[in-house]
Amino acid sequence: MATPNFSSALPTPPVPAPCPKASPGYGKRSVPDQCPPRADDFAFLPERERYIAGYIDTLPEGAAMNIKSLAKCQPLYGQMAVGSALRALGVAGHLRQARCAVGDGDTLRWVTRTFWSRTARDNEWWTTFLATEATHRLPQPVAASPVPPPPWVPAEPDEPAPTPLVPQQRCAASQDESPAYLALSQLGATDKRLGLSEDDCRELEELAAEWFARGADADYLVHTLTAGLPETVDSPRGFVKKRLVTKLPPRQPATPAPAAPGTSAPRLIVECTDCGAPGRPEAFRDGLCGPCRQPADAPAAEPGPDIERNVQAHVTRLREQLKLR
Repeated sequence: MATPNFSSALPTPPVPAPCPKASPGYGKRSVPDQCPPRADDFAFLPERERYIAGYIDTLPEGAAMNIKSLAKCQPLYGQMAVGSALRALGVAGHLRQARCAVGDGDTLRWVTRTFWSRTARDNEWWTTFLATEATHRLPQPVAASPVPPPPWVPAEPDEPAPTPLVPQQRCAASQDESPAYLALSQLGATDKRLGLSEDDCRELEELAAEWFARGADADYLVHTLTAGLPETVDSPRGFVKKRLVTKLPPRQPATPAPAAPGTSAPRLIVECTDCGAPGRPEAFRDGLCGPCRQPADAPAAEPGPDIERNVQAHVTRLREQLKLR
């Protein structure tokens, strides 16, 4: 009698199928200024959310991001699990969903986009980014190259080379400190847990200067770095450095040019990650609208007439379904 040859090796996990491409204008959109991929990008998430996040992160731009497509292309979780995972990833700060109006006039149409960030972002960052996305920027006209003068026009005498401009940074011979350095030096006065030394401020000055280059002021930087601190901060310099990188605000758009006659600027409406309700960017927190986050934020309201009618209608539908069976 032949003995079956059982292998002790574990079975290879199923490989996800390629996710289909969404219709033009739809699908995944990666946000700018993300950290490079690392093995521990989603280590803090539960197993299911970590798997779904890793899969979404590998999808190309424009890939389909609806629940049905994601559940069909990966073999471990169904549609309900994928929907719950997307909601959790929105709360964790990795994605936001929005409807964008593209085109003009008769060609105007609404497309659904999922903005994805490998780096977890807070609510302030997402609100600023989505408000920036809603701003329409028309292409700037290309400046015409200067036409050389005719050969019979006498050439002007060469002007002396202008004195190079000194960058707006702290010089060794100057006692004036940069706004970034001054803002970092205020952290200790605002919260003693983030007291930095002079060397710490000099080391982090370049990272803080990028905030000012993107339109932030000292009050915004200090408030963002000192908000929601843990009870103890073992390394203020390391803690501040991490927040300067992960909470870096998005780049502000240039001043939009006047719209041409007969054209309309695209609009953007954020959607709730759970129920899909539309709204303005500032109306959402953790990607959720007010009713969807109410169970976690406030006690349930007393059942009123509308709620009672909805419950009765739901019970009636269930009874009808049972009778059909």
